[in-house]
Amino acid sequence: MTTPRYQNYTVFNELKNNADIVSAGDFGDEISAVRWRRNSYAQSRYDNPDHHTLSLYLDGGTGILREQGAVPLSGDGPGRVCVMPAHVSSDWMVRGEVELFHLYIPVAAWNRAVIETLDKDPARIELTEKVFWIDPAVEKMVRRVIVPLDWSAPADRLVMSTAGYGLVGHLLSHYTAQKPGIINIRGGLSAVVRRRVTDYIAAHLERAITLDDLARVAGLSVFHFSRMFRVSLGEAPHQFVLRKRVEQSRHMLQDGQLGLAEIAVACGFSSQAHFTTRFGYIVGVSPARYRQIVRDNILGHDRMTNAL
Repeated sequence: MTTPRYQNYTVFNELKNNADIVSAGDFGDEISAVRWRRNSYAQSRYDNPDHHTLSLYLDGGTGILREQGAVPLSGDGPGRVCVMPAHVSSDWMVRGEVELFHLYIPVAAWNRAVIETLDKDPARIELTEKVFWIDPAVEKMVRRVIVPLDWSAPADRLVMSTAGYGLVGHLLSHYTAQKPGIINIRGGLSAVVRRRVTDYIAAHLERAITLDDLARVAGLSVFHFSRMFRVSLGEAPHQFVLRKRVEQSRHMLQDGQLGLAEIAVACGFSSQAHFTTRFGYIVGVSPARYRQIVRDNILGHDRMTNAL
């Protein structure tokens, strides 16, 4: 049985021994949510969490304090929102009853959302910490959409996932700040870096090539590499790699020494079916048909030569 992802999160593991789970579920892209109920007098510390957390007090919470400086901050009860960024430790004093909703967002999922939504380098965008904040949009989404759903029902998972992404989008729009020192990249990759990257691609077509691999070869962040690669070569990295794989497969098809399945593996396609689909998309015919056309052309040329 697969372990639920939410059990891997720092905040979850701090709370699981002194709070009851009302409901819990994993959404798409590794985002998870847990609804907690707690009645205790204790201190909790979220020590360097490796994920972002969005918290909403559904009920109670008037006795909770965030220990910060000489004067702790008071919870003030239901409807309060806390935004807790990854790698920011925090100490909390719990006094009495509270029911709360937590959304856990792994950093990798957050970074993808920053790129797709804000079109910015995630390294330059930070999630702003908020404590006991009033946010009617978050409260409405959680209370009216997420809480009433059956979190374990497959039929409700699409709604759950959509609502979860909606909350992430809200955080991106209202709880982010741009770090100083923004680097504006107007040009593309230098000639040396461009050659280094394209040589790496050519030498590793049979392997799975990731964006992280190429960015590391270039010595750039993934975001800046993607942008600069497109400026330099006129297409996205994945499009360039696919085109190079198809080009290599065409040479191998013309050579006629290997079968289609062998060519698929040698060119980095996951299967012959995957190879056939991608090749057809680029070339316009299937690999088998392409090979037959090449053979027919060679045969026709040989006949013409013999006739002469």
